Amino acid sequence: MTTTRYTQDHEWLRIEADGLVTVGITDFAQSQLGDLVFIQLPEVGANLGKGDEAAVIESVKTAGEINMPVAGNVVEVNAVLADEPGTVNEDPQGEGWFFRAKVEDVAAINALMDEAAYKAYIADLG
Repeated sequence: MTTTRYTQDHEWLRIEADGLVTVGITDFAQSQLGDLVFIQLPEVGANLGKGDEAAVIESVKTAGEINMPVAGNVVEVNAVLADEPGTVNEDPQGEGWFFRAKVEDVAAINALMDEAAYKAYIADLG
């Protein structure tokens, strides 16, 4: 069983069976951005604090950053996104993941929104 949590900046974080977390952006976020044309992923081995810039994204509409939802160390990146950034548009919470990390404080994940809270949050955005 996996647990997925969400941030107010529309990142998702999924706790995997191996204890690592996978991070990406939500379907809501990718739909607001439009077609992604470029993604700069973090370096494997990067030690990121909560809120640190982890990735840079560019779409046909705008550019922005993906922030680290909780402190951790990047152990893997989704190399497919370098050549196929549109994968995020097609499957944002599946094949369009950005990176995997080892989290320093697993309890910090509980401070993020669960799926019900996130759905209520985006419903309030109108």
